Amino acid sequence: MPALSEIFDLDALKSRLYSAVLSDVLDQLGYPNQAVKPFVRPLDDASILCGFARTGLYMKRYHFPEGHNPYALEMDLIDSLKPGEVAVLACDGPTDRIAPWGELLTTASKVRGSAGCLTDGLVRDVRRIRELGFPVFHGGIGPLDTKGRAEMMASDEPVEVAGARVAPGDFVFGDVDGVVIVPQAIAVEAVKLALAKIEAEDTTREELLAGDSLRAVFERHGVL
Repeated sequence: MPALSEIFDLDALKSRLYSAVLSDVLDQLGYPNQAVKPFVRPLDDASILCGFARTGLYMKRYHFPEGHNPYALEMDLIDSLKPGEVAVLACDGPTDRIAPWGELLTTASKVRGSAGCLTDGLVRDVRRIRELGFPVFHGGIGPLDTKGRAEMMASDEPVEVAGARVAPGDFVFGDVDGVVIVPQAIAVEAVKLALAKIEAEDTTREELLAGDSLRAVFERHGVL
């Protein structure tokens, strides 16, 4: 089976999909717990996060031996990002201690064609990230560095971010309403159903604007 990156046109999906319709479709398919908790928000409400997960798992640290580089795994993950991939950083948020993302990681990720960052940890350098126009969905804003506080302990393995399980290669979609994780195994089916539902919603909207009642339109199309 081809990789999702060979099947999905991310630019087209960014202009057509939205998180609410994907959430509805996942409910329909029996996956009701795929939306991250609502404390995770975009740095810019206009941002669209659309790509494939690369995961990193953080834990609190209180001591680093002399000569130890606490950024090693973090740098390896960012340096290996491919176009269309999303850095998904699990920090057991909400947190006031773990802040894995900032402007320099944003710059390195954008140059590599990354599709964005999702974290339930903190971010900093917000003004510069906004200037770069890079999609970042975060669990809070703060000035902290991770050094002396936390470290990425594993990468490219299943994690949990703000209550949602994320595995490497899962389809990640976020907008101003929130972020939804679509498991890789059902991503093609879910996106196909979501696009069909969007067409039905467009028809419903047109009929409502023409003056039809909500009940009558719902009975025709089953969309609300």
